[in-house]
Amino acid sequence: MPSSAAFWTKAAPKYAKSPIKDMATYEHTLERTRAFLPADAKALEIGCGTGTTALKLAGDVDSLLATDIAPGMVAVAQEKPAPANLRFATHAPDDKALAEAGPFDAVLAFNLLHLVPDLPQTLRAVHGLLRPGGRFISKSACLRDGSAFLPPLIWVMQRLGKAPYVGNFNAEHLERAIAQAGFRIEVAETHGKGFSRFVVATRV
Repeated sequence: MPSSAAFWTKAAPKYAKSPIKDMATYEHTLERTRAFLPADAKALEIGCGTGTTALKLAGDVDSLLATDIAPGMVAVAQEKPAPANLRFATHAPDDKALAEAGPFDAVLAFNLLHLVPDLPQTLRAVHGLLRPGGRFISKSACLRDGSAFLPPLIWVMQRLGKAPYVGNFNAEHLERAIAQAGFRIEVAETHGKGFSRFVVATRV
């Protein structure tokens, strides 16, 4: 299985052309996110992909640094017209450069947490990037709450080099991991077809 950065860099051109499959759910997630973003927030997005969501949310905050571990994804994002308060960069959540750029009022992670090999480490990194009282807003696929056929299918695709690492957890496990990383969960909702979990959590 290729590294996550290599996999997503290779996938970037095709990924950028893929339409959003469930636009109504996507727009609902954006609106729920906006409800928890102060207009004066200094925000960070991790796992920004090709920048679609960052471009939609940049106008709702004072500044937004959108990052991804895959240089290919960031390169596509940087080609798009962007407002002055939005910047794209290649970083992992635990990069020293991000810590130096913080602390942030909000950290966003959409469709990311199920793709990180070490969920507790990623959540600890996010906690360290936020100011006390800052919000972590995420949406994650909880495969154990979905079809039983998905994990075996993903396993086969991984062996063929056609899928990255994908964590197999449910909503209860995800929320417990977020709480154990030092957050108080404010909101936990299911968005879409039943196994995407939207969570808003405050650093305590």
